[in-house]
Amino acid sequence: VKRKKILFLSTAGAILALWLAWGNYSLEVNEYTVSDSRIPEVFSGFRIAQVSDLHNASLGRDNARLLDALRKAEPDIIVVTGDLVDSRRPDMKVAEAFVKAAGKIAPVYYVSGNHEARLDYTAIRDILLKADVIVLDDEKTTLQRNGEAIMLVGLADPRFSSEKTLEMTLRRLMEDVSEYAILLSHRPELFEMYKDAGVCLSFTGHAHGGQVRLPFVGGVLVPNQGFFPEYDSGMYKLGESIMLVSRGLGDSIIPLRINNRRSLLIVELRPGE
Repeated sequence: VKRKKILFLSTAGAILALWLAWGNYSLEVNEYTVSDSRIPEVFSGFRIAQVSDLHNASLGRDNARLLDALRKAEPDIIVVTGDLVDSRRPDMKVAEAFVKAAGKIAPVYYVSGNHEARLDYTAIRDILLKADVIVLDDEKTTLQRNGEAIMLVGLADPRFSSEKTLEMTLRRLMEDVSEYAILLSHRPELFEMYKDAGVCLSFTGHAHGGQVRLPFVGGVLVPNQGFFPEYDSGMYKLGESIMLVSRGLGDSIIPLRINNRRSLLIVELRPGE
């Protein structure tokens, strides 16, 4: 009986260890379709890949697994929503190598996260610009197809200023926008602000999926939202505004994910009724 008990516990421990390893090192591709009557017909099937919270992580040698997943997704653009580097162990070589390789797949658009705000952001920004990344901190740009357009708006992380300044900046950027507006911002907890400013679709990160996720409950603890947060992973809707929250691809303070695989988001646009 004692041997059986030891064997059972050893087997259970091995299975748990394998499950944790798989959950921490495997990559999950989460695909969503966003339908909206405000999306121009010529943008039907337009694919956006979201990379968020990489935190210097390398999924495979030189991020080979992540880059392979991006190639297979065949995105029209790649959006990076902050924390490309980690302020506790900054390594711009990893980030630079990734964005250079990603830029060969599709144009890369970037906004900063709270970790970039803790570092020498001028140096980071220069490296990104030299790698042909389009940096959209508090800026906007137009995506065009056959005479039709979508507006891409970006916000720098509020650690560079304040939430109040962020709100004023977003309203300024949105005041003359008549096109379907897509926002890149690191912070999901500000969804109501995005909706009130007239944003149609937001891409955010920061939450890391709650790091630990419980079945039927979701994330346990998220920065700036606390325990059992409202916005931790996936798609959310307020009025006519939609927000996607990435669970991220790296780790920060706690290098352990439980029931929370690393996530690459792929969103396909469709004109709705």
